[in-house]
Amino acid sequence: MKAALSGMNQTMKIPQLESPERYTGLYIFDFGGQVAVGYTAEEIAMLLESERYAEGKVYRIHRALPDGTMELQGVAREKFLMEDGLFFYRGDAETALSDFMEIDRLASKTPPPCRTKMHLAVLEGTPRSYLTAIIFPAEYTDEVSDWLNDIHFEGGDRVEGGISQVTDYYTAQPMVSERRQLWPSANRSRSAEQVLADVHNPVQRKLA
Repeated sequence: MKAALSGMNQTMKIPQLESPERYTGLYIFDFGGQVAVGYTAEEIAMLLESERYAEGKVYRIHRALPDGTMELQGVAREKFLMEDGLFFYRGDAETALSDFMEIDRLASKTPPPCRTKMHLAVLEGTPRSYLTAIIFPAEYTDEVSDWLNDIHFEGGDRVEGGISQVTDYYTAQPMVSERRQLWPSANRSRSAEQVLADVHNPVQRKLA
Protein backbone atom coordinates (compact mmCIF):
# COMPACT_ATOMS: atom_id res chain seq x y z
CA MET A 1 0.00 0.00 0.00
CA LYS A 2 1.34 3.42 -0.90
CA ALA A 3 0.35 6.76 0.57
CA ALA A 4 0.92 10.21 -0.89
CA LEU A 5 2.64 12.73 1.37
CA SER A 6 0.66 15.97 1.41
CA GLY A 7 2.56 18.83 -0.22
CA MET A 8 5.43 16.56 -1.31
CA ASN A 9 6.11 14.62 -4.50
CA GLN A 10 6.88 11.44 -2.61
CA THR A 11 5.18 8.21 -1.68
CA MET A 12 5.62 5.95 1.32
CA LYS A 13 5.10 2.22 1.30
CA ILE A 14 3.11 1.24 4.37
CA PRO A 15 1.69 -2.10 5.56
CA GLN A 16 -1.48 -3.46 4.03
CA LEU A 17 -4.48 -2.55 6.18
CA GLU A 18 -7.98 -3.86 6.50
CA SER A 19 -10.49 -0.98 6.57
CA PRO A 20 -7.80 1.70 6.07
CA GLU A 21 -10.38 4.49 6.43
CA ARG A 22 -10.62 3.65 10.14
CA TYR A 23 -7.02 4.80 10.59
CA THR A 24 -7.77 8.43 9.72
CA GLY A 25 -6.39 10.68 12.46
CA LEU A 26 -3.81 8.15 13.66
CA TYR A 27 -0.08 8.26 12.93
CA ILE A 28 2.67 6.50 11.06
CA PHE A 29 6.18 6.31 12.50
CA ASP A 30 9.17 5.88 10.22
CA PHE A 31 11.93 4.26 12.24
CA GLY A 32 14.35 4.43 9.32
CA GLY A 33 14.14 1.20 7.40
CA GLN A 34 10.90 0.18 9.11
CA VAL A 35 7.46 1.79 9.14
CA ALA A 36 4.62 1.17 11.61
CA VAL A 37 1.08 2.49 11.33
CA GLY A 38 -1.69 3.08 13.86
CA TYR A 39 -0.15 5.12 16.69
CA THR A 40 -1.98 7.75 18.75
CA ALA A 41 -0.34 11.15 19.30
CA GLU A 42 0.51 10.21 22.89
CA GLU A 43 2.18 7.00 21.74
CA ILE A 44 4.21 8.98 19.21
CA ALA A 45 5.37 11.23 22.06
CA MET A 46 6.49 8.12 23.97
CA LEU A 47 8.61 7.01 21.01
CA LEU A 48 10.15 10.45 20.51
CA GLU A 49 10.97 10.75 24.20
CA SER A 50 12.98 7.53 24.05
CA GLU A 51 16.64 7.95 23.13
CA ARG A 52 16.54 5.12 20.61
CA TYR A 53 13.71 6.52 18.47
CA ALA A 54 14.14 10.26 19.03
CA GLU A 55 15.10 10.86 15.39
CA GLY A 56 12.16 9.03 13.85
CA LYS A 57 9.86 10.75 11.36
CA VAL A 58 6.14 11.14 12.00
CA TYR A 59 3.19 11.38 9.62
CA ARG A 60 -0.45 11.88 10.40
CA ILE A 61 -3.07 10.04 8.37
CA HIS A 62 -5.02 13.06 7.17
CA ARG A 63 -7.35 11.11 4.93
CA ALA A 64 -7.81 7.42 4.16
CA LEU A 65 -10.25 5.77 1.75
CA PRO A 66 -11.59 2.20 1.62
CA ASP A 67 -9.56 1.52 -1.56
CA GLY A 68 -6.34 2.08 0.39
CA THR A 69 -5.61 5.60 -0.84
CA MET A 70 -4.06 7.68 1.93
CA GLU A 71 -2.99 11.28 2.30
CA LEU A 72 -0.33 11.86 4.93
CA GLN A 73 0.98 15.02 6.57
CA GLY A 74 4.41 15.24 8.12
CA VAL A 75 4.37 16.47 11.73
CA ALA A 76 7.30 18.13 13.49
CA ARG A 77 8.77 16.28 16.45
CA GLU A 78 8.32 19.30 18.74
CA LYS A 79 4.54 19.23 18.32
CA PHE A 80 4.29 15.98 20.25
CA LEU A 81 6.39 17.16 23.18
CA MET A 82 4.23 20.18 24.01
CA GLU A 83 0.90 20.64 25.77
CA ASP A 84 -1.83 23.06 24.81
CA GLY A 85 -4.68 24.15 27.03
CA LEU A 86 -7.85 26.16 27.49
CA PHE A 87 -8.57 28.10 30.67
CA PHE A 88 -12.08 29.14 31.64
CA TYR A 89 -11.93 31.91 34.28
CA ARG A 90 -14.67 32.90 36.71
CA GLY A 91 -14.95 35.50 39.46
CA ASP A 92 -16.25 33.10 42.09
CA ALA A 93 -15.76 29.51 43.16
CA GLU A 94 -19.35 28.42 42.62
CA THR A 95 -19.56 29.21 38.91
CA ALA A 96 -16.06 27.81 38.34
CA LEU A 97 -17.19 24.55 39.94
CA SER A 98 -20.28 24.60 37.74
CA ASP A 99 -18.05 24.86 34.63
CA PHE A 100 -15.88 21.99 35.85
CA MET A 101 -18.84 19.72 36.55
CA GLU A 102 -20.51 20.60 33.26
CA ILE A 103 -17.46 19.59 31.20
CA ASP A 104 -17.20 16.40 33.22
CA ARG A 105 -20.89 15.64 32.59
CA LEU A 106 -20.70 16.37 28.87
CA ALA A 107 -17.48 14.36 28.48
CA SER A 108 -19.15 11.32 30.01
CA LYS A 109 -21.62 11.39 27.11
CA THR A 110 -19.30 12.62 24.36
CA PRO A 111 -15.66 11.85 25.26
CA PRO A 112 -12.84 14.14 24.11
CA PRO A 113 -10.67 13.17 21.12
CA CYS A 114 -7.61 12.51 23.28
CA ARG A 115 -6.53 12.02 26.88
CA THR A 116 -7.24 15.34 28.59
CA LYS A 117 -6.38 16.63 32.05
CA MET A 118 -8.97 18.81 33.74
CA HIS A 119 -8.32 20.94 36.83
CA LEU A 120 -10.53 23.09 39.03
CA ALA A 121 -8.04 25.60 40.36
CA VAL A 122 -7.41 28.95 42.01
CA LEU A 123 -4.73 31.44 40.99
CA GLU A 124 -4.30 33.73 43.97
CA GLY A 125 -3.88 37.46 43.49
CA THR A 126 -5.45 37.64 40.04
CA PRO A 127 -8.87 38.93 38.94
CA ARG A 128 -11.28 36.12 38.10
CA SER A 129 -8.86 33.82 39.91
CA TYR A 130 -11.13 30.74 39.83
CA LEU A 131 -10.80 28.61 36.75
CA THR A 132 -11.34 25.31 35.00
CA ALA A 133 -8.31 24.21 32.99
CA ILE A 134 -8.23 21.55 30.31
CA ILE A 135 -4.77 20.50 29.14
CA PHE A 136 -4.03 18.16 26.24
CA PRO A 137 -1.33 17.26 23.67
CA ALA A 138 -0.69 20.21 21.35
CA GLU A 139 -1.21 18.00 18.30
CA TYR A 140 -4.91 17.79 19.23
CA THR A 141 -5.60 21.54 19.45
CA ASP A 142 -8.05 21.67 16.54
CA GLU A 143 -9.83 18.47 17.58
CA VAL A 144 -10.34 19.64 21.17
CA SER A 145 -11.71 22.97 19.93
CA ASP A 146 -14.14 21.09 17.65
CA TRP A 147 -15.12 18.81 20.53
CA LEU A 148 -16.00 21.74 22.81
CA ASN A 149 -18.12 23.19 20.03
CA ASP A 150 -19.82 19.84 19.46
CA ILE A 151 -20.77 19.46 23.14
CA HIS A 152 -21.92 23.11 23.24
CA PHE A 153 -19.84 24.06 26.25
CA GLU A 154 -19.85 27.83 26.83
CA GLY A 155 -18.17 28.34 30.18
CA GLY A 156 -15.97 31.07 31.58
CA ASP A 157 -16.34 34.83 31.86
CA ARG A 158 -12.98 34.96 30.14
CA VAL A 159 -11.31 32.20 28.13
CA GLU A 160 -7.60 31.96 27.35
CA GLY A 161 -5.63 29.28 25.60
CA GLY A 162 -2.32 28.36 24.06
CA ILE A 163 0.94 26.58 24.69
CA SER A 164 2.46 29.56 26.50
CA GLN A 165 -0.60 29.80 28.74
CA VAL A 166 -0.01 26.20 29.87
CA THR A 167 3.56 27.09 30.80
CA ASP A 168 2.37 30.16 32.71
CA TYR A 169 -0.27 28.07 34.50
CA TYR A 170 2.26 25.53 35.73
CA THR A 171 4.71 28.28 36.70
CA ALA A 172 2.02 30.00 38.80
CA GLN A 173 1.59 26.83 40.87
CA PRO A 174 -2.21 27.04 41.17
CA MET A 175 -4.10 25.45 44.03
CA VAL A 176 -5.96 22.55 42.43
CA SER A 177 -9.03 21.37 44.33
CA GLU A 178 -10.44 18.91 41.78
CA ARG A 179 -8.83 16.80 39.07
CA ARG A 180 -10.21 14.62 36.31
CA GLN A 181 -8.59 12.52 33.62
CA LEU A 182 -10.83 12.45 30.56
CA TRP A 183 -10.39 9.60 28.09
CA PRO A 184 -11.37 9.18 24.44
CA SER A 185 -13.93 6.52 23.65
CA ALA A 186 -11.72 4.75 21.11
CA ASN A 187 -8.02 4.17 20.44
CA ARG A 188 -6.89 4.71 24.00
CA SER A 189 -3.14 5.08 24.25
CA ARG A 190 -1.10 2.19 25.57
CA SER A 191 1.58 2.45 28.23
CA ALA A 192 5.13 3.40 27.24
CA GLU A 193 6.22 -0.15 28.07
CA GLN A 194 3.66 -1.60 25.65
CA VAL A 195 4.51 0.88 22.91
CA LEU A 196 8.25 0.22 23.10
CA ALA A 197 7.73 -3.54 23.25
CA ASP A 198 5.60 -3.54 20.08
CA VAL A 199 7.75 -1.42 17.75
CA HIS A 200 8.43 -4.50 15.59
CA ASN A 201 4.74 -4.73 14.62
CA PRO A 202 4.03 -2.96 11.31
CA VAL A 203 0.34 -2.53 12.24
CA GLN A 204 -0.04 -1.22 15.79
CA ARG A 205 -3.84 -1.50 15.91
CA LYS A 206 -6.27 -3.82 14.23
CA LEU A 207 -9.25 -1.62 13.34
CA ALA A 208 -11.07 -3.77 10.81
